[in-house]
Amino acid sequence: MGRTRVSTVVLDAHDAHELAGFYVRLLDYEIRSEEPDWVLIGPPPGTEGVSLAFETEPAYVPPVWPTRLPGDQQMMLHLDIEVDDLAAETARAVAEGARLHEYQPQDDVRVLLDPAGHPFCLWTQPA
Repeated sequence: MGRTRVSTVVLDAHDAHELAGFYVRLLDYEIRSEEPDWVLIGPPPGTEGVSLAFETEPAYVPPVWPTRLPGDQQMMLHLDIEVDDLAAETARAVAEGARLHEYQPQDDVRVLLDPAGHPFCLWTQPA
């Protein structure tokens, strides 16, 4: 069997370029490739990290988390982003355009929504 690996996580949004810009700022990533409805970003050369891509989807509907009603657009996945300083990075994410979710299930995790409404978690290793 040949080599198989996950190379990129793709997120849909109303505006791929706007959402890519948010994650470029949040993760200190760089743009690797752009098309009118597609953007690929990743960590700078020589650093580790997962590439993210963003695709413009005119019919995009933000997910609901936690799910409340049958038929709600459910969260299909979310990004876990490890940070050293949870409070500082939460404040920075909000300053870049994220929204803190009203439901916070753990003390060492902050659930936020990106500008397109995708949930993501900032987390830190417990002391």
